[in-house]
Amino acid sequence: MRYLTIALSKGRLTELSVELFEAIGLDCTELKGSSRKLILTDEKNKIKFFLAKPSDVPTYVEYGAADLGIVGKDTLLEEGRHLYEVLNLGFAACRMVVAGPAELQGKLDQFNNKRVATKYPRIAREYFEHKRRESIEVIKLNGSVELAPLVGLSEVIVDLVESGRTLKENGLVVLDHIADISARMVVNRVSMKMESERINNIVDGIRKEIEKR
Repeated sequence: MRYLTIALSKGRLTELSVELFEAIGLDCTELKGSSRKLILTDEKNKIKFFLAKPSDVPTYVEYGAADLGIVGKDTLLEEGRHLYEVLNLGFAACRMVVAGPAELQGKLDQFNNKRVATKYPRIAREYFEHKRRESIEVIKLNGSVELAPLVGLSEVIVDLVESGRTLKENGLVVLDHIADISARMVVNRVSMKMESERINNIVDGIRKEIEKR
């Protein structure tokens, strides 16, 4: 029997994912240790885990280097990879929104050629150009995008919002909702055919575990 490989997003998603895997009987001992090993193994169930930067997880899954992956919906929307999204895990929930100064509330339509600062250029473009039919200039940032409207770099931002506290503290408000975001389980298309029984056992086990909670 070959190993099934699971790519996990480094960071807080790992701990929450480990809880679910352990609940369905997978051995995550190596994952919970402080090992520097890049690939961690559950010998009994013939499963390998590896941790990757969240934005790389869909790539590993699309190309078949991983059979399954756990990653945020924001990353899936931004990366646009060809894979199956099989399960909404429900944790790490937040929203992808358009935000800006309060005086723009209800006035998003009133100015053209907006400058939009964001870590998510694909999502921003998709939303404004396809959903709202507006042309925009996207300014890609890697740090605190809330700063952009405050210093005149952009009129609005597209970003993730959890509690909204950071926006509020900086005098910004949500102007529009783009998508609900949470952790998702994804599967490689070929793996789904070749290893359907083993993969479905994992997916069904986790689905039942989520329903219990």
